[in-house]
Amino acid sequence: MAKAMTSDARKKDTREKIELGGLIVKAGLRYEKRALLFGLLIDANRRIKGDETEKARLAAIGAEAFGNDSE
Repeated sequence: MAKAMTSDARKKDTREKIELGGLIVKAGLRYEKRALLFGLLIDANRRIKGDETEKARLAAIGAEAFGNDSE
């Protein structure tokens, strides 16, 4: 039983990672270096900590992009 739970958890983790990678592609950053992508994410994380206005601004940009997604 525990092995099935581990397998389910692994599958969920894998699916989440694939979805997150898809966001990189959707953002048009597929061919950027991994160090740059990681730096962008670290910088964004620092900028949104405690800044609800910045979070809302970035969420609006993302929501608009998803709304314009023709896939």
